[in-house]
Parts: sequence; C-alpha cells; structure tokens
Amino acid sequence: MSASQAAPTSLDDAVAQQADRALEKLAAARAGVEAVIFGQRQVVEQALVTLLSGGHGLLVGVPGLAKTKLVETLATVLGLEAQRVQFTPDLMPSDILGSEVLEESADRKRSFRFVAGPIFAQLLMADEINRASPRTQSALLQAMQENHVTVAGQRHDLPRPFHVLATQNPLEQEGTYPLPEAQLDRFLMQIDVLYPDREAERRILIDTTGDAQAKAQTAMSVDDLMQAQRLVRRLPVGEKVLDAILDLVRAARPGEGDPQIVKHIAWGPGPRAAQSLMLAVRARALIEGRLAPSLVDVAALAEPVLKHRMALTFAARADGETIPGLVQKLASRLA
Repeated sequence: MSASQAAPTSLDDAVAQQADRALEKLAAARAGVEAVIFGQRQVVEQALVTLLSGGHGLLVGVPGLAKTKLVETLATVLGLEAQRVQFTPDLMPSDILGSEVLEESADRKRSFRFVAGPIFAQLLMADEINRASPRTQSALLQAMQENHVTVAGQRHDLPRPFHVLATQNPLEQEGTYPLPEAQLDRFLMQIDVLYPDREAERRILIDTTGDAQAKAQTAMSVDDLMQAQRLVRRLPVGEKVLDAILDLVRAARPGEGDPQIVKHIAWGPGPRAAQSLMLAVRARALIEGRLAPSLVDVAALAEPVLKHRMALTFAARADGETIPGLVQKLASRLA
C-alpha cells in the first residue's frame, strides 16, 4: 500500500482546529446538563456519547430518577427540536409515525394527505417505551436504522440529526413488555440510571424545592452537533484499540471466546455492537478532551454497549450469573 493509501495516523491542522472548537462547545454542553441534572455524571456522559456518536439511547431506571428531565435538558442544551411520546398500552403505531387522512377539495376531488407524527423531530423522547405493546415498539425499527419511515407505501424522510432517547422502567415492574431483541440492537447504548448518592440527593432536595430552580440553557446549535458528529468519525483509532474492540465483541459470542465464560451466553453481540463501540470510544475521548480513544474508553463503555445485546442461558441464570458481570470479566482482560 502506498503512502497516499495508508490509513491516517494523525489529524491534519484543519481537523485539529475543528476539534478545539468542538471541545469547547462540548464542555459547555456537559456543564449545562450537569447544572440541572445532579449526581448522575456517568449517565450524562453516556447520554452525550450516544448523541455524539449519532446513535440512540435507552435509559433504564425506576421512576423518579430524572430520566425524562435528562432528555428534556439534553434537547435544550444541544438546540434540538424535540418531541415527547408517552408510551401506553393503547398507543398505536400511527400515533408515532403519523397517518394519511382523506381530504375533499372545493371541486369535490378526494385525496389523501400525510399528517406527520411526533417521530418527525430531531430528538424523540420515547417515555416509558416498555409500557407499549411490542407492535407499537417495533414502529420505531425502520426509523432508528434508516432515518425514514414508510406509511401507506410512501417514504417520508426524518429530520437530521435524528435521535431516539427512550426511557424504560425495569422489567420486573407490572404493566411492562420486554423490548424485541431486534429493537434493542438499534440502541447504541443502554444507560442504567441508578439512585443518587447522599450528597447528590441532598443537593436535589435543596435546589428543586425552593422558589428558583436551575433551568437548562442552550450551549450548542444543531450545526455544532452535526459538525462534532462528523469529527468523531474522523478521529484516528489505533490498531491496539481496534483489536481490543474486535476481541471483546467476538469473545462475547458463543463458540468464540473463553469456554468458561461463553458457556453462560445464549446469544451474543453482532457486528452492529462493534460498530457502536467503535463510534462510542471516539466520542468519549472527544468529550474528555482527547483526539484518539484508548483501551480505557473501551473498558468503560463495554458494558453499556454490549449488555442489551446479549442473553444468558437458563443454566447461567439459575447459577446467579449476570450479563454485566460477564462483560466486566471480558473487559478486565483488555491489555
């Protein structure tokens, strides 16, 4: 391979300047979100990584942990046009995608007109997505993968950028439906929202029960976000990091990894998981002020990127194994 065909090993000056501007904007965006969302630093980071990677995120946690508020805050801080859909058992696919209505003109000619649904937004908040039936959940499949929807045989393109941030209550709660595996794979990352620590909850009590409450302020424009997303795809990835991503994902598949680990796995992550991890580690590096990802990024994002793309065998569940535990074992072997 000639020098002109070789993969780039460093950023040129123009990209470096663009990175400097992006770093400043991203730092302001992160600070803007954390001024409203307390005690969830890792959650905020993972949500920003998801959007910066151009992907969709699934926020999982019990009610009352500010999942919905986080999505609303991200929309404001990043300057995105947002829509919210409250998922309920009686929600229909047309309530999300839109539908065609029959209209009659003055000369009595009839024709169908498409009325766009709330999915036609730059950021769709799918609130409590697992409250709706699998049929309604699957209405998002085409949109999340192909950035357009098909209604009555007609294609309708979605705005750019287009992101879905869905919130989900834990599956053991009543009145919920597990998301189909095909749809879970469309989410770049599963972000677990846990209870805040004591100091964070103390701040929440003080700051949210008084006369004045912190409000989100716009820190980036849509153009800023899209430029940062393009920059992420231009960041160099070293061979060591690339091999670590491949080794990690392939080791999580039955028949390919350590027999002592994969014997617990019924099915593992596909190539989309490796693609998601490749983008996510670049985005995390950029958010933290670095222009190339490291093995630390791979280890940090292995669990949120892989755990919703894997399933345990019945024997493993009976033995008390967990997907996060297995992923952590695999990630600990990165060197």
